[in-house]
Amino acid sequence: MNSRVEVLARVRGATVGSLSGAVSIAAHGIAGGGMPPGEAAVVLLLAACAAVGAAVASIRVSDRDWPFLIAALTAGQLIGHATLGLAGDHAHGLGLSSPMITAHVAAIAISAGLVRGTERACLRALAALTRIILTVLAPLRVDTGTWSATPVSRAKLSLWLLVGAAAGTRGPPAFV
Repeated sequence: MNSRVEVLARVRGATVGSLSGAVSIAAHGIAGGGMPPGEAAVVLLLAACAAVGAAVASIRVSDRDWPFLIAALTAGQLIGHATLGLAGDHAHGLGLSSPMITAHVAAIAISAGLVRGTERACLRALAALTRIILTVLAPLRVDTGTWSATPVSRAKLSLWLLVGAAAGTRGPPAFV
């Protein structure tokens, strides 16, 4: 499996689960207008949203599949709404009015945009981090220069010693 797909699946699952819980709490407060949900309802909501996030993260979608994302967000909001409706002291119960359905549809659209933005930001942050790590851990370049067998300067002392020797230069024997 592609590591990019796995990372995006985990980010998508965490974002869908978090947004499902946040939208459920916000909608509960806006619709009820009363007391916030109790501790038991919040713990049950966290468990339900974690399960939704884990389920979404377990499904690997290789390309940007909008219907899957919309379905996941809808399921997460329905589970969050049902959890708070059953566990909390919600005034309207499990019923859905047309303004509430409109609010949920708007929340799904906004949440889908946030999930896509989170995926894009994650990919860019990981790409930048990878470039930074590769730059920091790259071996240092050592300038060794190239070796050549050509002498840089010619030795003049050795030629002078050969010319000035008492025997002179060697040559063939002379016939006298």
